Amino acid sequence: GDGGLREEVDQALAAAVLAEGNLLVAEGKAEPGKDLTVTYRAGEGHLGSEGDFRLVWGFNAWSQKGFFADMVPAPGEEGAFQATLKVPKDAAVLDFVVERGGQYDNNCGLDFHVEVERREGLEAFWSARAKEAEERRRSKEEAKRERIASGRREALEKARAKVEAVLSSEPRAPRAGEMVTLRLDASVSAVSEGVGVEAKLSFNRNAHPLDLPAAKMTPKEGKLEVTILVPSDAWAIDAKFVAEDGTTDDHHGFGYHLPVSGSVAPEPPQHVLHVAVEMAPIAKVGGLADVVTSIGRAVQDMGHTVEVVLPKYDTIDYGEVLGFRECESFEWGGTTNRVFTGIVEDLQVWFLQPGNGFFDINMIYGADWEPIPMMDSERFGFFSKAALEFLLQSGRQPDIIHCHDWSTALVAKSYWDDYHEHGLPNSSVVFTIHNFGYGEDAIGEAAMYSQKFTTVSPSYANEIRHEGCIAQYSEKFTGILNGIDPAIWDPLDDPHLPLAYSSANAVEGKSAAKRALRERVGLRNDDVPVLGIVSRLTQQKGVHLMEHAIWTALERGCQVVVLGSAFDPKMQEHWNELELGLRHRFHDQAKLIFAYDEPLSHLIYAGSDMILVPSMFEPCGLTQLIAMRYGAIPVVRQTGGLRDTVFDVDHDAERSESEGKGGTNGFTFEGADQGGMDYALHRAIDRWYGGGEGQEAWEDLVVRVMAQDWSWNEPAMEYMDLYYAAKER
Repeated sequence: GDGGLREEVDQALAAAVLAEGNLLVAEGKAEPGKDLTVTYRAGEGHLGSEGDFRLVWGFNAWSQKGFFADMVPAPGEEGAFQATLKVPKDAAVLDFVVERGGQYDNNCGLDFHVEVERREGLEAFWSARAKEAEERRRSKEEAKRERIASGRREALEKARAKVEAVLSSEPRAPRAGEMVTLRLDASVSAVSEGVGVEAKLSFNRNAHPLDLPAAKMTPKEGKLEVTILVPSDAWAIDAKFVAEDGTTDDHHGFGYHLPVSGSVAPEPPQHVLHVAVEMAPIAKVGGLADVVTSIGRAVQDMGHTVEVVLPKYDTIDYGEVLGFRECESFEWGGTTNRVFTGIVEDLQVWFLQPGNGFFDINMIYGADWEPIPMMDSERFGFFSKAALEFLLQSGRQPDIIHCHDWSTALVAKSYWDDYHEHGLPNSSVVFTIHNFGYGEDAIGEAAMYSQKFTTVSPSYANEIRHEGCIAQYSEKFTGILNGIDPAIWDPLDDPHLPLAYSSANAVEGKSAAKRALRERVGLRNDDVPVLGIVSRLTQQKGVHLMEHAIWTALERGCQVVVLGSAFDPKMQEHWNELELGLRHRFHDQAKLIFAYDEPLSHLIYAGSDMILVPSMFEPCGLTQLIAMRYGAIPVVRQTGGLRDTVFDVDHDAERSESEGKGGTNGFTFEGADQGGMDYALHRAIDRWYGGGEGQEAWEDLVVRVMAQDWSWNEPAMEYMDLYYAAKER
């Protein structure tokens, strides 16, 4: 902020006063907007008085830098050199060093400084800067809000267009209290063509008291029609269709829903409560944390009420929780359970701290491996039931209780066994599988007791649908793709990037990011592609293919940046040895960084041309989504969510169009072998180098990828459909 900058400028101004008569002097006053000549007495310094001198300068304690001026011999002064520059209008102090042949005179580490005389005085100068900064902040926030709102409007219109391809209405925007004609296109519907069809209609997400009989639809102009009067208190029309031969179209179990305007009773907000053991950014281990926060925010932004119940871990920095306070307690489970609350990422969060110490062990997961008398299943099982007890004792009656993964799967069974008929009668349970690889028994039990259960991508749902513990409940199972939060991942408003950019100036923005990335990690500034890898180093993530890709990319003249770490000490030791070997052979072409570094990850996404994600399985994956948001082209293995989000440039044009994704966006491979990955990676590298189409083809691909919407806009609407469907239990 300007507070810290002002302190640095004051220090530079003090140095400028002390430095009068030193090796570098200004001729006359430094005034905003006017020329200033600066003279360097080289003969008195350690650089010598012969050679080509260059003035390197910035202003306001180097907060603005990167300016250069060649120096020429000063007339009438032997061994002196000078340069003339225009003083920036918003400068309070000028900052200089002098360079000759790669050597610098930086005034013994203090640099040279010249005070700028400001007529309005420094207090007025800083006051004006603060006002301008606040105006810029408000303008930026407003622009960001409008971008997000525009994305929601576009997603809503896109979803409406998908429905209208099957079911349309006249008028297109039905009004409460007026007649409307519904038209079903049987040729693209799930009902059979050429047979009689009845419409089963209701209103307000099937919550309206009006019970309409099934209505026979009439053929007209190649479609089937039915006309109804919309009740004055209706805010949505609900429709399902049944043909005489028994075929039905209920829109994959969710029904069709058309919005109605002018209702005397607007849509009431739904109350959704998440019970989870992770939440970003305060208690994050994996993608579960991101999803809980992001889907919560997205649904809340649609006008609904969202809360989260979370264990009160001793690892959380509660200074990051807005308004954090203790509010109540309750007796349950043989102990006192203290309740704290606060706001995290605009969401109301309730933290439960049982007196048994289950969450005071300096970790989120891992009790099974510690010499302590508790297991993770015991800790989270207790929490799952305590969360329901908290709802009961605090008088909460959410419409939806949404639990996640094995860790809170017990919520589903416990709700129906212990609470539904004992004080919590109004809730339905939704369960999400984030990774089927852990806790199959608990997952199977939650699948049985939940009204709807999901996983994080359609393809992953198909991959696990027939697994024994959930197969018999597949009729209430669906895959909803995760998204990314556009408020967090936004290259137009990212403090970790040197230049804000969007699809409109992607080439310029990514070029600046690539230069900054190379400077940050120590890569040569060559005109070659950069391959980025941001990943945990595990077998699931395809480490053997990552390693092979590094050598392949280097052989093709690419540069490589890897950011990640391994949980397995042997795996980490192997990668340490790989890093050492690469450091000797490709010290300025490949950099492997084993750390958690959020700012660097942003810079890698922005500065890389390609991002590699060769996972053996991937329920959804966020890496490829973030990469595309930042204009890095994904090279991925076709599995789970990677298949649902990355459409191969050479092979998936038709699939991309049919799924309405806005065009192809990357390079994919199917096998788990090196040859398959090489096929995708070589094609990506060929495309970057020109591939017969010139560099413009790559730039067009970058622009297209950045324009695609991988936010939570569409998934949030799908989750709301799921929540309403769950309420029809």
